[in-house]
Amino acid sequence: MKSELKLCGVVLVGFLAALAANAHVMATDDGILAVQQPAITTRPYLTRPYLLKQAEMRTLVAEQSLAAAGQSGQKLIATKNRPNVLFIAVDDLACSLGCYGDLIARTPNIDRLAASGVCFQRAYNQLPLCNPTRASIMTGLRPDQIKVYDLDRHFRDELPEVVTLPQAFQQAGYFAGRVGKIYHYNVPASIGTDGFDDPPSWMQTINPIGRDKEEESLIYNAEPHRKISGALSWLAAGGTDEEQTDGMIATEAIRLMESKRQEPFFLAVGFFRPHTPYVAPRQYFELYPLENLRLPFAPMDDRADIPTAAFAHNCPVPNYSLPKSTLLQATQAYYACVSFIDAQVGRLLNALDRLKLTENTIVVFWSDHGYHLGEHNGIWQKRTLFEQGARAPLIVRAPGQSGNGTSSPRVVEFVDLYPTLTGLAGIQAPRGLAGRSLEKLLQDPIAPWDGLAITQILRPADKRLAKPVMGCSIRTERWRYTEWAKGKAGKELYDHQTDPMEFNNLAVEPDEQAVRVMQRLQPLLRKHASGEVPRTPFNPARL
Repeated sequence: MKSELKLCGVVLVGFLAALAANAHVMATDDGILAVQQPAITTRPYLTRPYLLKQAEMRTLVAEQSLAAAGQSGQKLIATKNRPNVLFIAVDDLACSLGCYGDLIARTPNIDRLAASGVCFQRAYNQLPLCNPTRASIMTGLRPDQIKVYDLDRHFRDELPEVVTLPQAFQQAGYFAGRVGKIYHYNVPASIGTDGFDDPPSWMQTINPIGRDKEEESLIYNAEPHRKISGALSWLAAGGTDEEQTDGMIATEAIRLMESKRQEPFFLAVGFFRPHTPYVAPRQYFELYPLENLRLPFAPMDDRADIPTAAFAHNCPVPNYSLPKSTLLQATQAYYACVSFIDAQVGRLLNALDRLKLTENTIVVFWSDHGYHLGEHNGIWQKRTLFEQGARAPLIVRAPGQSGNGTSSPRVVEFVDLYPTLTGLAGIQAPRGLAGRSLEKLLQDPIAPWDGLAITQILRPADKRLAKPVMGCSIRTERWRYTEWAKGKAGKELYDHQTDPMEFNNLAVEPDEQAVRVMQRLQPLLRKHASGEVPRTPFNPARL
């Protein structure tokens, strides 16, 4: 009964938050699993010069554990029984989850995780595009620090000796492994390969490939002039969960947990869906009858006060000029994938319970960025600085934390994950990380925080923009302030207290209050994001 009340409480708080983000909604159940032999690579990268020797690691961890234990009894620190980390990433997942108030989404497993951990209702990524956001999360640094803005540049081009999050755990004597997509992949082209990986981050990698790759010819493409990787495209697949790549990823992750349960591990598990093409077993499509779906509301003149640069170059035409019936089918397919992934997350959580690892495993659930399903009269996919693009799911369940079971309304950033996890595990983190530890909020999710979040995106020159434009946005608990080309290509100001859907741009004809707010927020924004077009290389075709 107590757990049911917690779950209801999390869903209720999420519902209220969803009203502020126009969350879509859909459903899911439990899933099944895989068949083909995945590519497995073992990499003993602990011999790199900047990594500590094993004996030094053990000594360092013991010293840090003793010091940290004297500071906080809530930290998960033990020299003999250090906490594991299960690091679950989902590709292109918006806050389309029951625990975020999405009334259509049936996501019982992710909701269960939220009810037993801390669900951050206002978590924001640093750049809503796969490669930059993932590079930022894994290095704990902002895009302007790693100089990654497109899908082609690797963060080690700028910072060759940077210590990534899994490397920090390796240095502390942990096993660090990856199954599926953690760093950037071209989806679906690179499924089954290492993608745009970072080899020093891992001691072992596993790259499953399922029937979704074999059946790409069956995928329906609503925009045949575009590749299925970026078009609204989908397939209600035959067969079981285990035959799909993401089902296989769950299977292989469980096998790794079984084989590594006697040693501390940092296990990163990355799912490819709901990235386009939206592919999931047919049973998940059936959870979302088309007659129960709708497109997001927006005023007819919603776009009148929005700068041109605010609309992504990959979606310049509202709704891609597709008919409503097609858009609803795409919505159905997206939510089918959400439910399919929820089932795989449930399998991971069940495996932790079965292996008796739950009480000593930190579970992190995150999506690389938000996602649009037609908001603002026809925006789809990512690459925007609106709330739907900047905000993304983040759930942290750290055993023993007093805040578990409570949602947090505080504004946090994805760069906060690195110092949070190293802090919880009592291991050393590199100096100069951009974020701050969320441990305070894990103990008290509504504690005073004074948080702000910075998100940015680089636009290429095209028919709409004469030259490249950097967009930068700052989010506080009440306000979102956005500048395009430092304001030369437009400004946006939204009051989330009265305008949670960001329909009324107060920067167009600002009153005295709006002027004061922009004057206060501008220096905070530029402190973390310069607003300049980078001088380092970037590929305009891959922004």
